Amino acid sequence: MGLFAVTGAGGFIGGHLVERLLGDGHRVRALVRYSSTSSIGFLDSARARHPEALEIVHGDVEDPACMVRLIDGCERVLHLAALIGIPYSFVAPHHYVQTNLMGTLNVLEAARAAGVERLVHISTSETYGTAQFVPITEAHPAHAQSPYAATKVGADQLALSYQRSFGLPVVVVRPFNTYGPRQSPRAFIPTVIAQALAGDVIRMGSLDPRRDLNYVTDTVQGMVAAAITPGVEGAEINIGSGVSHSIGDVARAIIERVNPSARIELDPARVRPGASEVMELVAGIERAGELLGYAPSVPLEAGIERVIEHMRTDADLRHAGEYHV
Repeated sequence: MGLFAVTGAGGFIGGHLVERLLGDGHRVRALVRYSSTSSIGFLDSARARHPEALEIVHGDVEDPACMVRLIDGCERVLHLAALIGIPYSFVAPHHYVQTNLMGTLNVLEAARAAGVERLVHISTSETYGTAQFVPITEAHPAHAQSPYAATKVGADQLALSYQRSFGLPVVVVRPFNTYGPRQSPRAFIPTVIAQALAGDVIRMGSLDPRRDLNYVTDTVQGMVAAAITPGVEGAEINIGSGVSHSIGDVARAIIERVNPSARIELDPARVRPGASEVMELVAGIERAGELLGYAPSVPLEAGIERVIEHMRTDADLRHAGEYHV
C-alpha cells in the first residue's frame, strides 16, 4: 500500500482519518503540531496498533521546510491542518491567514516538488455562507461570513489554481458539520451533552440555525474516496448527510436522552455577530455519490447515541465548553 501524508492528524477528524487509512492497510506519515509535551493526542492507540505503519512528524504547516520533509516520498496527501474556531477568527484574523492560507501554500509547494499522485485539500461548508438555495451544491457561490471562512475560500482557490497552473492533482473536499467521539467539548453536540451530564442548565447561543450534521466515519469515508478514486482531479466535492436539523431541535433531542429535567438558557455571549451568522447549511451530495460512490450510513440519532456513550465513560469530556453556532 502507498504512503499517505496527513496534516492536522492530531485533530478530531484527522485522528479518525489516520485510523481509517491504517485499517485499510496504508502507511501514514502524520503531522502533529509540535508542543512542549510532544503529545500526539488520540494517535497513541493507533501507533500502538500499527507501530510499523504510522510515522509521527511534529511540526507546523507554517514551516515550509517542515512541509517538504513531511511530503517527500509520499504518494498522496490529505491536508486538514487549519485553525477552525470561528469565534477566535474575529479576534485573531492575522493568525488565521498565516495558518490557513500560507500554511496551505506551503503544503501545495511541497506536494508540487514531491510530484504527489493526489492532494486532497479539506475545505469547509462555511465557505458558502448562509444558503442562497438548498441543498447547497458545489455551484453555490462562496460567501464568507467570518475571517475563518474567508481564509478557507482563499485556500480553496489557491489549491485549485495549482491544479490549473501546474497540473498538481488536487481535489477539494468540503465537509459539512462533522461530529462524533473525541470531538472537542467546545463543539455543539459535545457541549450540549457535557452540560446535560453535569447539571440542569444548558447554556446556548442561537437555536434557529440549521446544520447538516455528519458522523465522523462518514466524513472520513468521503475523504479517503477523494484520495484514491481515479479521475477526479480538479473537482470540488461536498461531503455531508444531505439533511439539515435546527440547533434547537438537536439540543432538545440530546437533553431528552441525557437529562430530561434540564432546560435551555440563551447566553448572548455565545451568539455570533449578526451579519456573520450562517442560518442554514445542508449539503447537496449528488456529486459525491456520482464521483466517489459516497453515501452516508450513520443516522443522526445513532451517531448521537455513540457520542453520548463515549462521553459518559470519558471524564475529560464531561466539562462543558463554549459553542458559538
